[in-house]
Amino acid sequence: MKYSIIVPVYNRPDEVAELLQSLTKQTFRDFDVHIVEDGSEVTCREACEHFANRLDIHYYVKENGGPGAARNYGAERATGDYLIVLDSDVVLPVGFLAAVEEELASAPCDAFGGPDRAHPDFTPLQKAISYAMTSFFTTGGIRGGKKKLDRFYPRSYNMGVRRGLWHELGGFRRMRFGEDIDFSYRLEKAGARMRLLPDAWVWHKRRTDFRRFFRQVNNSGKARINLHLLHPGTLKLVHLLPAVFTVGCLVLLILFVLGLLLWLLSSVHAIKAFGVALSGLCLALPLLYALIIFVDSSIRNRSAWVGLLSIPASFIQLIGYGTGFLSAAWNRLVLKRGGEGFDDNERLYK
Repeated sequence: MKYSIIVPVYNRPDEVAELLQSLTKQTFRDFDVHIVEDGSEVTCREACEHFANRLDIHYYVKENGGPGAARNYGAERATGDYLIVLDSDVVLPVGFLAAVEEELASAPCDAFGGPDRAHPDFTPLQKAISYAMTSFFTTGGIRGGKKKLDRFYPRSYNMGVRRGLWHELGGFRRMRFGEDIDFSYRLEKAGARMRLLPDAWVWHKRRTDFRRFFRQVNNSGKARINLHLLHPGTLKLVHLLPAVFTVGCLVLLILFVLGLLLWLLSSVHAIKAFGVALSGLCLALPLLYALIIFVDSSIRNRSAWVGLLSIPASFIQLIGYGTGFLSAAWNRLVLKRGGEGFDDNERLYK
């Protein structure tokens, strides 16, 4: 077996059915599929049984332990030369595995990953969230979707690893979030050859509402501090940008209110004029950013509605990540409180 595809699942039977449907259409067929039900209340057993005559499916049920533990569970039972980890909310184009095979045949490597895109049939909100997670104007540029100057780090929504190397490193660590980047850092330290495969992309649905999207990116911000403590030297200037953006928005809000108060309460004409100018400037800066997001997303998605939804999605992406980063930095670096983002038996501070 060349490839074993591992998918952790938690209460997402409909999404799994779409992923399995896309796997039946792959032009490259030397693969099997390992679905790991991670303590779901609503299982995908029926969906797996439906595709059992078209795919080599192995279905497992385990107690809830998080996506990293579920991936490890599947990896322990897989036999493919390469293990490909996918999120349950992705859909594959027909040439996904063929692209992986072609890339590895031309330039072998130990670990790889590919970018993600929004499917034309995705809802406007899904497209807006996808834009926020991939745009140059947010933090999308640090996610590894394009060839760039620094090292590429595969992410777990679309990650492949040579099976022997996976077991050598012990798979994913017991972390609640940031476990895929941690694994990529450990792959790098082990001397693994890692590559971005631009043509091995997936359609990625992501979160379907802003509340869950905020929680996702907030956890990502917390994870960055955990990763900094686990892997000193990996914190880059670009990782600070959402925190700077968040603090900047707070400062602009305070100055905006101050300007209004000066305009409303002062009887001195010059002070009132200064208050109006200050409030106007503080309002103009975020409006200019929102306009840039609107125009860029509208053009990319060919929809003004998606462009409009991309404005709150982008602010949520940056502020959610920034607040998570700042809260974790305060708790972990200043107060020296340990354990956030880790299971009880996997603390940074013993």
